[in-house]
This record gives sequence, C-alpha cells and structure tokens, in this order.
Amino acid sequence: MTPEQLRGLFLFESLSLEQLHWLAERGRVERRDAGEVVYREGEPGTCFFVLLSGVISLNRVLHGDDVQVKTTEQRGVYSGATRAYLGDRVDQSYPHTLRAVSDVEFFVLPAEEFAYAVRTWFPMALHLLEGLFFGTRAANAMVNERERLLALASLSAGLTHELNNPAAAALRATAGLRERVTGMRHKLAMIADGRLDGAGLHKLVGLQDDAVRQASAGVEMSAMETADAEDTVSDWLEEQGVTGAWDLAPSLVAAGIGVPWLTEAARSVGEEHLEPAVRWITYTIDTELMMGEIDDSVERISELVGAARQYSQLDRTPLQVVDVHALLDATLTMLQAKIPAEVRVVKEYDPDLPSIPAYGAELNQVWTNLIVNALDAMPEGGTLTVRTWREDKRLMVEIADTGVGIAKEVRPRIFEPFFTTKQVGEGTGLGLDISYRIVVNKHHGDLRVTSRPGDTRFQVCLPIEQEAASPGADGGDLEDDDAADDTADSADGGAGRADGGAG
Repeated sequence: MTPEQLRGLFLFESLSLEQLHWLAERGRVERRDAGEVVYREGEPGTCFFVLLSGVISLNRVLHGDDVQVKTTEQRGVYSGATRAYLGDRVDQSYPHTLRAVSDVEFFVLPAEEFAYAVRTWFPMALHLLEGLFFGTRAANAMVNERERLLALASLSAGLTHELNNPAAAALRATAGLRERVTGMRHKLAMIADGRLDGAGLHKLVGLQDDAVRQASAGVEMSAMETADAEDTVSDWLEEQGVTGAWDLAPSLVAAGIGVPWLTEAARSVGEEHLEPAVRWITYTIDTELMMGEIDDSVERISELVGAARQYSQLDRTPLQVVDVHALLDATLTMLQAKIPAEVRVVKEYDPDLPSIPAYGAELNQVWTNLIVNALDAMPEGGTLTVRTWREDKRLMVEIADTGVGIAKEVRPRIFEPFFTTKQVGEGTGLGLDISYRIVVNKHHGDLRVTSRPGDTRFQVCLPIEQEAASPGADGGDLEDDDAADDTADSADGGAGRADGGAG
C-alpha cells in the first residue's frame, strides 16, 4: 500500500509521512477467500491485521463449540498480535479465531515490526499502555484475592453461627444431664433407705427400661393435646401426694407416659415408694431425652464440618470427579445463615445427573456468587430455586430468583470486572467476572443469564466430559486471560473484550 492509502485508515491517519513510508515498506496486502480461516485461537501471534475490505468474524471455542463473538465489515478495524509490544512478558498467542466471512483484504504487519513501531514512535503511550495493562492485571489479582477473603469471612461467620447453635444445645444438655444423674443417685439412696426389697427393685428397673423405650420412640402430639395430658398427669400425681407434680409431668408426657402407666407403676412398687420411683423414672427419661439432644447436636456439627470440607475441597485434588448436587448442597449449608426466613429455597435436582470432572472448590465459589446475588435481589423475600438437568453432553445448573431483575441496559455489562449495581462499598463488581472465568476459561463451559422482574435465571453449562486442560487450567492465573482479549472493534480504535458479558 502507498503512504496515502495507509493514511486513509483511522489507525494511521495521524502518523507522519516518514512513519507511513516505514509501514508501507514493511507491511503487505493479503487476500483471503470467503470461509477461510485467517488465524486460529491459540496459534502463535505472528501478525497484526487491519481490515481493508470484506466481512470478518471473530470466534472462540466455548465448551467444545465454535461460538461467533463478533462480525464486522468496518474498514480499518484491527486484530491479531495486538499485544506484541509487551514482548515475552505476556502470552503471545491469538486469543480467538479470525475467519473471512466474504472475500477480504488485509494490511498485514509482522508482529515484531508492529512491536518496534509502538515502542519507538510512542514511548510515552507505551509506558501508559504497559502501566495500564500490568497495573490492571495486578489490581485484578489483588481485588480478586480481596473478594475471596471477603467471601471466606462471610462464610466463616455463617458457619460459626451455625455451629454455635448445636454446640450450645449440647452444652446445655450436658449440664442438665449432670444434674439428672446426680438426682438419680440421690433417689437410688432414698429407695435403698426405704428398704425396697429385691423384687420391688427388679420391678422398678423394668419400669425404667419400659420408660426408656417409650422415650426413645417419642410421641407426636399437638400443643393442645400435650397441655391436656400434662394437666391430667399432674392432677393424678398430686392426688397421690407427689410433690412438685407440675415439674414432673412434662417429662413423663414427653415419653408417652400417662395415668394408666403410672397406676401400674404404683401397683408394682407400692404407694409408699411411688414418689421416689416416679422421680427416678423422670430422671431416667430426662437423661434419655438429653442424650438424644446431645446426639442430634453432635450429628449436626458433624454435618456442618462435612459441608465445610465439601465446600472447600481441602482434602481433594484440584481436578476431580464431583457430584454437582453435593457441591450445591454444601454451598447452601454454608450460606444458611445468610438466607433470610422470608426466602423459600426450592431444589429441583435431576436424580440421573452424572458426576463430572471439575474443580470442585471453584465451582462452589460460582454457586456462592450466584446465590448471594440472588438473595441480594430479594430484600423483601421470595423464592430461590436451584435446578439441575442434562442437555446432551452438558450438565446444566440454574440459580433462579423472584427478585427485582436486571435492568436491560446494564445486562450486557454484568460480567465486566469491577462493574456493579450495588452501593459503594457493598460489592467489588468481581463476583460475576470471577464466576465467568471459572466456568468459561477453566471448565470450557458457558454462563448465561435471562432476566425480567420476578424471574432472573443464571444458567451454568458444564461439559460432562472435560476437554484436555488448556494452559493455565491447572489452577494457575485466571487473570492471565484477563482484561485485554483483543478484538476487532469500531472506529474509535479501542480494543474490546472477546469474552464480554452474556446477555
């Protein structure tokens, strides 16, 4: 091309004649036929392309599918080795596939020549671009870490709250159990002092075993039925001269013991031994109920610890075969303290869903971000739905809420880093960006959203059979795929993101 022709391209219109001559000498015009691939994603970035005529498309491979990101016919748009000026400090491969939709012409400049021109002609701009690129990447890394720490702090607070309830219940039950065991020893001494014979003691032990069996079985009664039964038992005990009958009745009724059982007990041990025997039985029932409460509390603590291990995946290798339902359940358990009472949680799981190879801990981070956003969208309450199903070779997870929805004008930007609709200080704007990178870049999946007031749905699409790991997919920097995926763009010369927000 001649210098005058190059000046007609918006990218070069402000260059000097000497610079235009330099470009004309080192660049060349290339023609490609319709349907031809100009370069492929992942190949070494060897050239810088400027469109002269025709229609081109940018494509990326997402979960095995070739997805068209952009199509343009605007003369002067550019693509290819746009980061060559950064040298070996960044990966110099093509971030996408460039395809000729129609017959096209390009002005092509070798990457090393493009890099030399930028470094030599625009030293101040070079420093600014380098600072912007590496500064943004460092800031992303720092804020990403901050985002993870904030999420960890929130989850830790929730887990502590959840653990505190069963732990406190176990402590209360243990203290009560100690009192009851002490009382049982005292009553045993009173029975012995009363010279209860061996046969009577044997009958008392039999009554004790029967009471324990009834206490273990439990009795389902309404509040009204329970109150009536306690009044009946209390009145009968008072008629028999038992002191503190109102204090004994609730425990007896809780074990399903009524007047017929007590009448039989009085006949077995004798009226003179009835009160110590009833108190002995009551203490026995209380200890059984308290041990059951301790058992339930410890089991709850064990479940929470198991959920925390499942959530963090600390004892697992990064890439493993995971049960997505187990990951979702662990996340919901960890977030239980953040789910308001006004929000109803509905789980609609496909029971035939297979396990998949995935990075479990990072998928849990995705579920956390999506669920927390859904809860934030329902400040007055609503329904949170977690749904799974299978589509061909893909596993689908949907997080839906009945909240306010996402405004149409901001929907295309929600996956951009640092973009947030929350108040200052309430969000970093990285939750969905991180989620997008985990799902798309690391799992070769897709993250989609549809929204209208009262019905917002985020869908995570994961391949059931994972592709071969791409560079950096072993747990390394997600930020390396970051803020500057260069694409052909509009006449303002800016380079946009090829992995921009899904709408």
